[in-house]
Amino acid sequence: MQIIRLMLARVTMIGALVALAAGPVAAQTVVKIGKAVGGSGFHTPSYIAMDLGFFKAEGLDASFISLTGRALVTAGLSGDIDFVPIPSGGAQAALSGADIRYVVGESLKSQWLIAVRPGINRPEDLRGKIIGYGRIGSADYDEGAAVLQRAFKMEVGKDYKVISFPGEPERIAALANGDIQAALLSVPHAPRAINAGMKVLLRTGDYIQRAGGTIWTKKAYADQHPEVVKKVIRAIARGVMYFRDNKAGSLKTLREHLGVETDKDAEIVWEQTRNTFGAELPPALFREIFESRRLDMIAAKQWAPDKPLPDPEQFLLRSLLDQTLAEMKYVPTKLDAPAK
Repeated sequence: MQIIRLMLARVTMIGALVALAAGPVAAQTVVKIGKAVGGSGFHTPSYIAMDLGFFKAEGLDASFISLTGRALVTAGLSGDIDFVPIPSGGAQAALSGADIRYVVGESLKSQWLIAVRPGINRPEDLRGKIIGYGRIGSADYDEGAAVLQRAFKMEVGKDYKVISFPGEPERIAALANGDIQAALLSVPHAPRAINAGMKVLLRTGDYIQRAGGTIWTKKAYADQHPEVVKKVIRAIARGVMYFRDNKAGSLKTLREHLGVETDKDAEIVWEQTRNTFGAELPPALFREIFESRRLDMIAAKQWAPDKPLPDPEQFLLRSLLDQTLAEMKYVPTKLDAPAK
């Protein structure tokens, strides 16, 4: 009996030692990350980080919460989601008094394109037509409206009409059915439109750079969990660098999260977007998120025309971001200058 007791005690001790050794690995921090319904090309680094285990390697038990853009912003403000990749919605919330902080970038170049029905050959041909965008205030509304206004002097409501769709698949279906004559789509959805007989009229990235998919969190969360924020920054930055240099390893992620049907189509998407991502946030591009939102708020009579934009840097954890990227020897992205 004494021998049995000694054996049980030894087993118990060994089990305790194993548990202690495994503790740091097993004790992962749960984080909830927002994901746009249907996926978004702007958020590719987060998909890579999830699929390739970059979050897990940082000790994060990360999972996606899929919602529409507006719902993601609402969930982020309520604390139901920890990290939200909807920069424009976050900017409007911040300018309206919400206490949030941006932590890391994802895309540094506009990745939308305007696909059109046969017979439309120039951007000017869109006058009087109906274009499918996303919701007002989202990237898949702002990007199209900005390019057509800046480069071609065409205003929403004045020169063309807009119908808002919650997702890109719905836009493609409406385009194919003839309910609309053009649609703003992200690059990953371009093959579907082309296969349906549509053609690409223009790429917004040829005209503007934009900090798309920039991730934010509540200030209270960042204050309470600075190490978690650093881990998210590192995971996203690793996702950026991996995608930039590894076509073969990225195709599965493009197919799974963005609905790209074949590896051939995924290769097209990778070639078009591999150098468009960046965890860094250039001040001018970050400021543009807020300035664009301020102008929309003025138009909606939610911001006084003579009221200046506050310094956007107050809403960004710039020191933490730059320090973290430097520590991990992150390689910044080289971007071509936009067309005039």
